[in-house]
This record gives sequence, C-alpha cells and structure tokens, in this order.
Amino acid sequence: MVKYFFSETEIKSAWDQVFTAFWQRYPNPFSKHVLTEDVIYRELTTDNTLVTRRLLTKTNRLPRWAERFFPSNLARCVYIMEDSVVDPRSRTLTTFTCNINHATLMVVKEQCVYSQDQERPTCTHLTREAWISSGVFGFSRAIQEFGLARFKSNQVKAMKGLEYALSNLHGM
Repeated sequence: MVKYFFSETEIKSAWDQVFTAFWQRYPNPFSKHVLTEDVIYRELTTDNTLVTRRLLTKTNRLPRWAERFFPSNLARCVYIMEDSVVDPRSRTLTTFTCNINHATLMVVKEQCVYSQDQERPTCTHLTREAWISSGVFGFSRAIQEFGLARFKSNQVKAMKGLEYALSNLHGM
C-alpha cells in the first residue's frame, strides 16, 4: 500500500521569477532541515531544455515511537536525489525527488510541476504529488502515516522558503 498526496497552489509571481527563486531557496529560515545542495549534473540540451541532477542532504529525526524499534546509530541524515527539467518554451519546471538512503524503511517520491498560469501570466501554478511507501512488515502503515505527516509539514516549509527566496530576489 502507498500513501498519496496531491496539492495545487497558485504562486503570485510570474514563472520566470519562480524559476529564478527555485535555485535560490536554500538556505532559508523555514528549511533549516536542509543541510546541503550539490549539483551533480547539468546539461543544456539541443532543444534548450535545462536538465539538472542535484543531491540534497536533509536531517531525518525518527519519531519517538520508532526510536524504540530501530538502531540508535541509524543515520540522522537523508540523501535526496532531485532531477529537474526546465522547458523555457512551455514555461515549465518539473522536479522529481526520491530518497536514496533509508529506502528499506521508507521511500518518498515527489513530483512538482511549476507552470505559467495561462490566464494570469503574473502567477505560477504548482502541482505537487507524492507517494510514500514502506515494506517494513508490521510497521508499514505507521511508517507511511508518519512519512505523509512529515511530508505535509515539510512541503509547507518548502513553500515558505520559496516565498522567502522570491521576496529576497524580487522584493515581493
């Protein structure tokens, strides 16, 4: 079984401003759990699409109930692979993220699509989807519920961080 999350948000900034702020999100006071971001690969394709792969390091505290069942030396950092595709012709930025460690405990996959609002060019539409799964026998439901709650909390922080970056870059 997989937990699913879906949200749509209107960002009151033009797509080119959101696209610029996306790369400037960290550090910010709302995402202190994000420790590092490193570009692993970047390519501008022949059709002017920008393809990027980044490695993000985030803190990962276990919930109290899980600390009783999992080793105390379990790494407190999670590594996230983020692939992104920027298509300036369609004015979209699409990101795919997935944790690359702790996958035996829980896998969180996320897809975000930032697109220019066709009716209001001064706004950007964000569609966010996430899939949280766990195969830990006897604990998968509790782990998935925890993962979904943590994801919801972190995506609120991510939006505040993006808004922070927008205000710093564009004085909004």
